[in-house]
Amino acid sequence: MTEQHSDLLVVGAGILGLAHAWAGIKRGLSVCVFERSHTPLGASVRNFGQALVTGQAPGPMLELARQARGLWAELGQAAGLSLRQQGSLLFARSEAEEHVLEAFQRGRARELGYRTELLRGAALAELYGGRFGHHRAALHGLDDQQLYSREALPQIVEYLRGLGVQFHFSTLVRDVEPGRALTTAGRFRAGQIVVCSGHDYQTLLAEQMAALKPQVTRLQMLRVRLEQPLALQHAVLTGLSCVHYGAFSDLPEADAVRAEIRRDCPALETHGIHLLASPTPNGELIIGDSHDYGSDAAPFNDEGVDRLMLELAEHTFAGRVRVLERWQGVYGARGPGPFSVLPVAEGVTAVLMHTGLGMSVGLALGERTVAGF
Repeated sequence: MTEQHSDLLVVGAGILGLAHAWAGIKRGLSVCVFERSHTPLGASVRNFGQALVTGQAPGPMLELARQARGLWAELGQAAGLSLRQQGSLLFARSEAEEHVLEAFQRGRARELGYRTELLRGAALAELYGGRFGHHRAALHGLDDQQLYSREALPQIVEYLRGLGVQFHFSTLVRDVEPGRALTTAGRFRAGQIVVCSGHDYQTLLAEQMAALKPQVTRLQMLRVRLEQPLALQHAVLTGLSCVHYGAFSDLPEADAVRAEIRRDCPALETHGIHLLASPTPNGELIIGDSHDYGSDAAPFNDEGVDRLMLELAEHTFAGRVRVLERWQGVYGARGPGPFSVLPVAEGVTAVLMHTGLGMSVGLALGERTVAGF
């Protein structure tokens, strides 16, 4: 059998894989992408489609998110994506949550140049006709973006295909070695191979990935419709995110939020719940976010977890919601850092996310990895 050759071979058609393919094709490389399913079905399409700068911890993640913001604008325009660029709104429900936002705004936001504004009083009351007026404050993240990833990833695939990227869907890559990949569609040669296989730590490079001691986190996700319609244009978070996202979680004021959670609703901490909501193009909301960590993603959902998230959503949006769909999100977690770029052998690199922030930083990771070849 004749072996096909490309400059860059990418394993995985999630956002990380597509980011590397885009970075390669822009540099004039011939690019081949392999995906084991018939369309992207992993973490990138199961989650919220939020590309956040505001919540990123100072350091590499903030730098990557800022770079990715410009890349999303470029890709969004070129691929015709419905990219919402109105930013995010993080609502403080309690005095403790408000104090975290105040401390962030007067300190870290100014020192490190986060583009945010704290909305209170009339500015808060005017948001969406007063729909969120029962909150104490809202942090408006001006640089945050959001898209409907179920539609966006297939659009990106078609855009890249038009640029000359070759895609092999429903094709399993069984093994990789310097300069060569063995797949269910035959053998392929490449100058560079990048493995972006998400939370699959067993099929490829299992020994090297095991050294990172990565885990998997499972999320319960819902698509809902508000009974009282709302033309939401922002990504939405609550003050619970102040103990989850690195931009806020290490601030001294966040300890009071943790204490409040443990006193009033310890199940939120037990299940790692902090409400995220993203609008869809159809006037619906994608809501979550819970976290169940382990070596594998168990298939069983907890109705109590869904109920807690629905209650949070109904309080945040001041109205009842109707559930349209439920599913599980899943992504790699708890590695040695938020991501790993692992040189495995000459011309073979594994790129893994250990958080759910691939949409926020993935395009920049792809640029940096390919630029280093």
